[in-house]
This record gives sequence, C-alpha cells and structure tokens, in this order.
Amino acid sequence: MRIRKTAGLGGALIAAWWLAPGMASAPVEQGGPQFRVQSVASPAGAQSSVPQLSVSDRGVLLSWVERDGQRATLKFAERTGTGWSAPRVIASGDDWFVNWADVPSVVRLADGTLAAHWLQKSGSSTYAYDVRLSHSRDDGKTWSESFLPHHDGTQTEHGFASMFQVPGAGLGLVWLDGRATVSSAGHEDHEGGGAMTLRYGAFDGQWKQTADMPVDLRVCDCCPTSTAVTSDGVIAAFRNRTEDEIRDIYVSRLEGGMWTEPRAVHNDGWEISGCPVNGPSVSARGRDVVVAWFTGKVEPGGAFAAFSSDAGRTFGEPVRVDDAGSLGRVDVELMPDGAAIVTWMETVDRKSEFRMRRIEPSGAKGVFTKIGDIASSRTSGFPRMARHGDELVFAWTEVTPTQAGQAPSVRVVTAVAR
Repeated sequence: MRIRKTAGLGGALIAAWWLAPGMASAPVEQGGPQFRVQSVASPAGAQSSVPQLSVSDRGVLLSWVERDGQRATLKFAERTGTGWSAPRVIASGDDWFVNWADVPSVVRLADGTLAAHWLQKSGSSTYAYDVRLSHSRDDGKTWSESFLPHHDGTQTEHGFASMFQVPGAGLGLVWLDGRATVSSAGHEDHEGGGAMTLRYGAFDGQWKQTADMPVDLRVCDCCPTSTAVTSDGVIAAFRNRTEDEIRDIYVSRLEGGMWTEPRAVHNDGWEISGCPVNGPSVSARGRDVVVAWFTGKVEPGGAFAAFSSDAGRTFGEPVRVDDAGSLGRVDVELMPDGAAIVTWMETVDRKSEFRMRRIEPSGAKGVFTKIGDIASSRTSGFPRMARHGDELVFAWTEVTPTQAGQAPSVRVVTAVAR
C-alpha cells in the first residue's frame, strides 16, 4: 500500500523564540528555562498554507502558498529588525500541485540571488508533477522564466525538493524522482513499476546546469528530504527503502562532485509496507551535524536525534526527544555551542502539541516547551523552524472550523525566555 497524499488548505502559523543571554549555559534539568509565548503579526494572507523557512546572512525567509479557487500563488517575506517585509509574489498558476507535505520554498544564495521552487502538474495522473525553478537578482521584484532540474520527460512524481547553496557559487538541490516508477502501461505505478529515486542537480552562477545525477536508487516514495552544508561539503538526509521494506533514515555526502554510498544514521529496522510521509531534518555547523527523525519502530511512534562530529560520516547513539509518543514531523537546528533544538509533534490525550526542547550531544535533555496546539491531521502540514542570530522562527499551517466548514487562519507567536 501507499499512504496517499492530499492537499491541505490552511493558514501559516508562525512563532519566534529569542534565546536569552546565558541560555547556552543554562542547566539542562527539570525546572530549567521556560518561555513566554505571545502573538504578533504574520505576513501571510488569507487562504495561506504550506509554509517553509530558510536562512541567509540577511535573516529568515518565509514562503507560503495562497489559494484563490484553483489558482495558487507562491509568496515570500523576509524577517528584518522591524518585523516582516512586505510580501512579494514569486509565481502563480492554475495547474499547480499543492500538497500538505511536498511544499515550495525560497532560498537566498551567497551573492544575494533568490531561488525558488514550486510544483506544477505534468499530466492527468494524481502524482504527475514537476519541480519548477526560478531565480531573482532584484530581491524578488522580478523572476526568471521557470525551468526544470530534471529532463526525463516522464509524467511521474518529481518533488520533495531541498535547495541549498553549492559551495563556491550556484544552486544545488535534491529531489524525489519517479522516472523509474513508470509501469509497462506507461503510467506512474509505485507498486508495479520501479523504485522512487533521489537525484541531485546543480546550477552555476549563470544558471547553466552543471550536474544531474542519482544519489540513491531506492528511497521512500513521499517522505520529505533535508540538506545542510558542512565544512566538508553538502549532506543530504532522506528515508531509504530496502527490498525488505525497511525504511530507515540515511545520509549521503557530496564529495569531489560525487555522492557517497548512502548510510543509515541508525538502524532502527522499521519495516512498513507504505510510505509514512515523515521525513528527517538535518542541520550542520562546521563538521558538527545533527539529524532528527521519526520512527514507528517504537510504540506509539517516537522522535529521535543523533549527533556527528565528523561531518556526517558517523553518528552517535540516538536520543529520544518526545516524552510519551510522537507523530513526528520533526525539525532541528544546531546551536553555536553544539547543542540542538529539536521540534516535534507530541501526542497528548488524543490531541497533539507542537513542542521543542534542547538536546545536548551527551544525550542530556532540557524540559520541553509547548509552542502551540496543532492539528494531528494533515491540515497542519509540517511545522518548520529556522534560526538567525538569537532568534528561532517557527511556522506551520492552521485551519479554523467555521459554520461554513473550514477557514484558514494565519497567526504569528513569539516565545521569549523568561
């Protein structure tokens, strides 16, 4: 079986957390630092959903999609010292694939260029869609015509892209590529066709494509990917899939223009016949790396994190992050002192909460902080986190019930150490 993906409408809910002076040396024990949460304004408009966050030297970039009937519009705003910049439009379309887990993004490269990606239908099949790329050299006032990083021409799934700065100059990205899933009848078939693959593409500063190659030839069908840049090069984290349906988290590193043989962060041994739609998150600083992930190997599901001090070549023993049970949808940020902030969705009395906690490389854990209540359904999407300076920014999708059905609501909250 394959767990099906459905598009979810909703508003992007955002939170920001300021790390108080001395926070890095605060005791990691019960009764440690707590945080005050308050609402602030959001740049996202009505009918907004699927937020994504990225960070550059200038600050945090938030992107989201707004819907007007069949028309979808990708927008972004940048967080400044005085709040969010005015939203700008990247692209719009009536034939987009808008999905709760496979979301667009925008990143700022080292030379100031903005790069964005979104998903556009390529055929009538539900999962026939392409990754479209565009770039802007004037802070998003104008954008280039869109183009593809893949050139197989199949009407299959191309998505779950993670973009990053190629060391030196240019854009790199990895994505899930379904070109091998075409059945003998010529249609996408995740059961009767071949395996989903993970591929890599790169473009130089003049937007000439310089790479298009596989990273892993058998991966999970629809789990989000994640990338980070270490001092030794790029590392990609993703959910692998063996012939025996073991779907654990693997990493591969880009060395000398080639990707290393993928290796498990930890051999959880989670056997599952369908895609759990629950990918990992990776963060790096120098040669320090941390990966967070979800596994259903433990009941009722758990969130874990593991550290590496050699740019992801080897990892220490996993640290369990959740308290009683997790829905996963994790994110992670490595802090300057080597600790990590991990976020996850915790199951609490048949409901769920969006939580965060500090994890030390030693395995010591701080008390959790509740960022907010969050729907356990797909409407909440994947909560996201980004750090710039002393600020952590969180974003997720929220849907508010009304008498007429469901209406998206856009909120922004901050959490300040007290």
